[in-house]
Amino acid sequence: MKIGIAQINTIVGDLSGNSVRILAAYRSLVEDGAELILFPELAVCGYPPRDLLFKSRFVSDTEDALEAIATEIGSVPAVIGFVQDRGPCIMGRPYYNAAAWCESGTVQTVARKSLLPSYDVFDEERYFEPADGPTVHLWQGKKIGITICEDIWTHPDLKTSRRYCQDPVGTLAKQKIDLLLNLSASPWHEGKNEAREPLVQDAAERCGCPAVYCNAVGGNDELIFDGGSLVAQHERGLIAGLAAFEEACQVIDLDSTSGYVSEHFNLKGNAATQAALTLGLRDYAHKSGFKKALVGLSGGIDSAVVAALAADALGPENVIGIALPSAISSQHSRDDAAALARNLGIEYHEIAIAETVASAEAALSDLFAGRAADVTEENIQARARGLLLMAMSNKFGALLLTTGNKSEIAVGYCTLYGDMCGGLAAISDLPKMRVYALARHINLNGERIPLNTIEKPPSAELRPDQKDEDSLPPYPVLDGILRLYVEAGLSRAEIAEKGYDRDVVDEIVRKVDLNEYKRKQAAPGLKTTPLAFGIGRRIPIVQKYVS
Repeated sequence: MKIGIAQINTIVGDLSGNSVRILAAYRSLVEDGAELILFPELAVCGYPPRDLLFKSRFVSDTEDALEAIATEIGSVPAVIGFVQDRGPCIMGRPYYNAAAWCESGTVQTVARKSLLPSYDVFDEERYFEPADGPTVHLWQGKKIGITICEDIWTHPDLKTSRRYCQDPVGTLAKQKIDLLLNLSASPWHEGKNEAREPLVQDAAERCGCPAVYCNAVGGNDELIFDGGSLVAQHERGLIAGLAAFEEACQVIDLDSTSGYVSEHFNLKGNAATQAALTLGLRDYAHKSGFKKALVGLSGGIDSAVVAALAADALGPENVIGIALPSAISSQHSRDDAAALARNLGIEYHEIAIAETVASAEAALSDLFAGRAADVTEENIQARARGLLLMAMSNKFGALLLTTGNKSEIAVGYCTLYGDMCGGLAAISDLPKMRVYALARHINLNGERIPLNTIEKPPSAELRPDQKDEDSLPPYPVLDGILRLYVEAGLSRAEIAEKGYDRDVVDEIVRKVDLNEYKRKQAAPGLKTTPLAFGIGRRIPIVQKYVS
């Protein structure tokens, strides 16, 4: 059997655009000889639709779009993800996360998702009712099992498996199916593929048949979907893998002795992070209607990495770099910012902010008389930069990218309404040491980020001779503590038992908790770790629990 995998990049809510993309992929795969074609989860409306589902006509419009698509499907079946209205019901949620078997102009079978994730970035139990079990569709004498994303995430080694009382894969295995299909919209983070690949292979082994996994690709808000669709045979293991972080339509012959593996399949490490952030940045900008991006260049590592990612995502001709030196800014930082812009080939301007800062300080001088200068005056510089960058963003219609990393944002080492101004926080889920690693990876084929930017001690340059380590522990220590506290959820005592100084741990935890209010006002950030600040982490701003 020849299976067509339509790994497409949809836009949430773009029913007409998504329909065009679905039909174009279908026709291309039919022409390439596909006998059955699989699309991602909720392909018609895009994933995740979130509270668009509560709009009065959203679901009915989605169903209408599916019906229109179905009329264009010929004798080659297509299995397409959509939202189904349950109709009048007394109990439960109003909708199903569903998949339609479309063939010969009609929807012949509807399969529904059994396992609804409600952890991390997922909140499907807010909208959907679970199915009683997976669907088996009889086609050409074969029993085709249809599952949707989480339905196959039941391996006992997975923490999420403890949340469910049923095992769709086990149910299908007992029915001795001939083929397992899985429609997915599985967002990427570092290490995700290491869990996903064995999961698909395990499903094939348990069911004793081929398993075809079609994953969405593209960025939608904070989430990045990496594609990397898979085909596994129960006897041969993984036989096919589609490209990661790009659209792909591929026909896989399940009976062939040789599979298909894209040269871009299963990127790992810094290569995967760079590809993910480039895709996420590009899609966030383009899907929001921006063609250009604006980056404030300090001469430091964070803004350099963001500028390089923006140049890759949008093209250097669509990136504007702005240096905003103050009276305190060092000459080497100004030189590094200019060198970065030359290396990347982006537009570059320098606007001094000394007069703007002096004007603000003069306006406040009477009110502040008799009070010593402190962080307030430092933050005036950052906020002056934010003011000017936002003005340029407005004037040029360019998306302003903030440049803070996860380490700084975690402990509040950033200025609200200053360097936090912007429309997208491109590296807000990258710890500082990962930023350094990514910078070196970006330079693998030649110096794009100036070497001095990578090697010099990091500094906010808001006061003379300032260094980050004046206020923070060394970044390897800080990142280790933050990983254990923010991502692993360990207590202060448990972190100290890992070998960290208890006083340092106490201070870092205090700063993380204290600065929740800042993070709630930050620009959305692209998720790259298992737990990012944003929709997947729901800590109260006002709370007194100390662990």
